[in-house]
Amino acid sequence: MFKWELQGATVATRRTATDGRPVRIRQATAMVIGALLLAPLTTSSSVPDWQKTVTPLPRGDFPNPRSLVATYEFGWSSLTAATGEVRFANSGNKLQIAATGQTIGIVRGLWRFDTHHLAIADASTLQPISMHQVDEFRSKTLTTDLTFHPGRVDRFRTDTSSSKPPSKKAFTFASGIYDLHSALLMVRSQPMKAGDVYRLIVYPATNSYLATLTVSGRSTLTTPAGTYPAIKLDLHLKKVGKHNELEPHKKFRRATVWVSDDSDRLLLRVEASVFVGTIFAELQSVRFPTQKEQAN
Repeated sequence: MFKWELQGATVATRRTATDGRPVRIRQATAMVIGALLLAPLTTSSSVPDWQKTVTPLPRGDFPNPRSLVATYEFGWSSLTAATGEVRFANSGNKLQIAATGQTIGIVRGLWRFDTHHLAIADASTLQPISMHQVDEFRSKTLTTDLTFHPGRVDRFRTDTSSSKPPSKKAFTFASGIYDLHSALLMVRSQPMKAGDVYRLIVYPATNSYLATLTVSGRSTLTTPAGTYPAIKLDLHLKKVGKHNELEPHKKFRRATVWVSDDSDRLLLRVEASVFVGTIFAELQSVRFPTQKEQAN
C-alpha cells in the first residue's frame, strides 16, 4: 500500500503573481491533487461494486432430489428443434447428472449437433466437483472439462478442428462458482418465496456469468408430462469480462423458469428471449427408478 504524506500547511511556488505576492497552494488543494494522482491506483485495486452484491449462498433446507430419468424437447416458437434425456442419480454423498441431446428433423439437416454432459456435485454442500461435456458438430468436436475448487474453477478444452494445443483457463471468485447443475440444485434447495432474489456466479463451459434469479410468483403449468403447481422465476444474465466488469450477454436477454411446487421441484419449462426470438425447453416425461433399477 502506498502512503503519501503532505507536510506543512502550504506549498509555495518560486514564481510571483502580477501584484508581486507569492502564489501559494494551500494544503487542501495539495491534498486534492494527491488524491487525483492516487485515484487510478485506488480504482484498479478496488473490488467492483457488483461483486459486493454476491455473497456465499448457504444451502437451503429443501431435501435433495430423488433419482430420476426425464426427457425434454427444445425449440423456438412452435418448432421442435432438439430432444434430450436427463438421468439424475442421488448416490448419497454425490449428486450426478448425465444428459444427452441432439438436433432432430429439419433442424438437424441444417445444423447437426449432439451433446453429452456429465456433472457431479457434493450432496451435502451442493458445491460443484466436476463437469465433462462433449459437443459434436458436423465438422468438429469440442470437449470441455471443468474442475472446481473453493473459489476457483479450472477449464481444459480441446477442439478437433484446431491445430493449437488444448486451451487452459482459470477463473476465481471468492464467494463461490457454480456450473449449471449445482446452480439449479442450490437454488432448488432455497425457500423460494415470492420476491426472493438469488445471485450466483455460474460457469457453464467457457465463460463466467452473473445470474440473478427472482421468484416472481406461483401458478399452474401443464406440460406433456402432466399438470403441476409451479414456482415461476425470472432469470437475468450478465457476462463477467476480462477485467471483472459486467457486460451484456450478446445473445441472451432474459428467461422465465418454471419449477414444480412439490416435493420434487422438477424443472418443468424454460422460455428464453434470445437474438433469434424465443426458445424453449419443456419436460416431456419423468420417471423415478426403483432402488433395484438403480442398482442395475
